[in-house]
Amino acid sequence: MSKVKEDIFSLSEESTQVRLEKLLRTVAHLGHVEISVTNFEKSLWFFTEVLGLVLTEEEGDRAYLRAWQDFDHHTLVLKASNESEVNRIGWRVSSEESLKLFEKQLKEMNIDFKWVEGGQKKALGDAIHFKSPAGLPVELYWEKDKFVTNDPKLISKLPSHPSKYPARGVAPRRFDHVNIMVNDVSKEQEWWTDLLGIHHRYYIQNKEDVRLGSWLSRTNIAHEIALMRNSNQNGALFHHLAYYLDSGDELIRAANIMAENDIKIEWGPGKHGTSGAQFIYVFEPSGHRVEIWTGGFLMFSPDWEPIGWSSEIGQLGLEMWGSTPPETYLTYGAKIGE
Repeated sequence: MSKVKEDIFSLSEESTQVRLEKLLRTVAHLGHVEISVTNFEKSLWFFTEVLGLVLTEEEGDRAYLRAWQDFDHHTLVLKASNESEVNRIGWRVSSEESLKLFEKQLKEMNIDFKWVEGGQKKALGDAIHFKSPAGLPVELYWEKDKFVTNDPKLISKLPSHPSKYPARGVAPRRFDHVNIMVNDVSKEQEWWTDLLGIHHRYYIQNKEDVRLGSWLSRTNIAHEIALMRNSNQNGALFHHLAYYLDSGDELIRAANIMAENDIKIEWGPGKHGTSGAQFIYVFEPSGHRVEIWTGGFLMFSPDWEPIGWSSEIGQLGLEMWGSTPPETYLTYGAKIGE
């Protein structure tokens, strides 16, 4: 074989290896979010009795919760604290090998990270902790315990239901997404897409061609993480966590439940034109914003191209029924934990 052919063959092999690693180095789906709360008992009451989540386990200063068709041990962790903030956003990776490939890539990119040995965190196997460019606390893991119960009050007759549909509160079907406010949406979105393989689904630009928002998902749902531009430009803030309902009538019922329990409805009912989601936004007792929503569109194309919403039609994307968000929606968010 000539030297030229050897070089070409070597380059081809290297490129194939790089492409293969990139295909294997991906997240599978959003797994959970961990938040600190200043009023632990009142927040736990909200998430269990008002929102209707299932309390899997309470241990010390932490509570582990899930919606009734979340299959994992937990999708939400509450931690008692003097500050209300987001502590960790957890993503399950696509394989055990993928976790090792992320370690390799983080080293090559000189991104500081920490391994957390399996068993140190409730129900989790080995995990990698690091931060995004905006400072968002990311957790990647492969192993996580499934929800298992012997409680006859929770056992469902349906094999596809890990627990019964609860006869209390809003009772959302599943944990859906998180939303983060950042200074530079474009920069943050590119990082999440390039490093973690989370697809960019749609976005909004203003008249000055500045990115106001990007919505991303690894699965076929409208988004698993949303990035909003922080209009105050004072760093990253946790905007909200979201739960999914089956229908519009359940959403109206949710609004009634919030009102009856003195839970502040910040905005809604309304409908986002971008995703087609009907929504309400509320504040839980420790100050975290929670979205409850239904509807939305699904994406199945492997070659999906992000949909752009220009400034001329951006208002329909934000709310297509004519209401406008309160100022707090565009400026307020909880702190990002260290």
